[in-house]
Amino acid sequence: MMDLALGEAGKCDAKEGAFSVGCVLVAHLPDRAPSVISVGYSRELTGNTHAEANALEKARALNVKELADKLSMKEEDVPSIDEILRHTHVYTTLEPCSVRTSGLAPCADALVSARISRCVIGAGEPDDYVQCEGARKLMDAGIQVDWLKGLEKECLDAARKGLSSS
Repeated sequence: MMDLALGEAGKCDAKEGAFSVGCVLVAHLPDRAPSVISVGYSRELTGNTHAEANALEKARALNVKELADKLSMKEEDVPSIDEILRHTHVYTTLEPCSVRTSGLAPCADALVSARISRCVIGAGEPDDYVQCEGARKLMDAGIQVDWLKGLEKECLDAARKGLSSS
């Protein structure tokens, strides 16, 4: 899943002063195979948007038929998106932000509000712009946080794509 998230990060237009991040949301509903329900990347949607917020917004925009297709379920059996998100694992190339210099809501807060169950992080957010405490915020909210080992360099290289400090 982190390879898919890295592919999403690769779609980002480089922007000075901003990281490029990719995110994948995978539903782990009871008695069902895991299913990718949404993906996102930094600056994909209008505004100064981040990968996790974009993936959540796109998941919430899915209609019942689209969710049924993604989850291989009958439409009448599809739970609400809120219920699906409670059983969702997030794979993100960079630690979800805890502070936004733009004044927008941090991604860690959006993931906490969605009540996701697990977040797998490819690399910690470097202190280039702010001191990030996204993983701590998630753990404090009872969300399982796992640091994926072995792809940190790839995730950081993707994050800093096009930045003069790279």
